[in-house]
Amino acid sequence: MKRIMLVLAILLAPCAYADNHDGIAGEVEAAMRTFNGAYESGDYETYFSYYTKDATLFFLGERQTVSDYYESWKATVESGFRYEQYALSDVRVQVLGEGGTAITSYFVDVRSRSADGEVAEVKAFESEVWEKIGDEWKIVSLHYTEF
Repeated sequence: MKRIMLVLAILLAPCAYADNHDGIAGEVEAAMRTFNGAYESGDYETYFSYYTKDATLFFLGERQTVSDYYESWKATVESGFRYEQYALSDVRVQVLGEGGTAITSYFVDVRSRSADGEVAEVKAFESEVWEKIGDEWKIVSLHYTEF
């Protein structure tokens, strides 16, 4: 009987692990969608609450500090900049190890309008590394590339 229980435990362990990763992936995707929704709507306080203070950010061809990016994005939003379209596609979530770290990646199609009415359309790819800190998922690294 002990052997049967051991065999069952060995066989079922990957299933439990996979189910746990699916649940974690759902949590991370929900956080990522809230993060992007805040970005799209111009809610910069909520948007920046998802970053760790020392997150590694790469976009516009160079590394950015969270504090410099905050000031720049706040000024952009307050100038009247708005998104007319902000669509994510091909969203993928990879949960790593024991489930405390995950990677999200997706394509972004945007149409924006500056305060002076200039319209821009951009296609980009974004990836983020998320870490569970306490009860919250936080971004520790983000990479955004337009093409």
